[in-house]
Amino acid sequence: MENVVLIIHLLLALGLIAVVLLQRSEGGGLGMSGGGGGAVSGRAAATALGKLTWLLAIAFICTSITLTIMAAQKSAGASVADRIGVPQAQDGGETPAVPALGSDLLPPAEGDNAPLVPSAD
Repeated sequence: MENVVLIIHLLLALGLIAVVLLQRSEGGGLGMSGGGGGAVSGRAAATALGKLTWLLAIAFICTSITLTIMAAQKSAGASVADRIGVPQAQDGGETPAVPALGSDLLPPAEGDNAPLVPSAD
């Protein structure tokens, strides 16, 4: 069921993008009135593309909310913190030894036979 809603959601998104791109640009973005007959009226005439844009936008929001509810129900009772627990070793609990500083991390330089870490003598 979640896959069906997701496919509908994607189709609505593509349709919404297409309808918005098909609409004629009014100019004067961000509320700037650029003059002309259309800018004088308080409300532009509702065109078929404008109504279709509203319909697709409302359907898109509804599918978004539906997907959110489905995801919340699917993960009910589970927490992200539950997944970060590291399982304990079953083979006696021995961990590999960490190499001493500089002993196994880098190869010795050519002609350098001295130890990389000074001894505590």
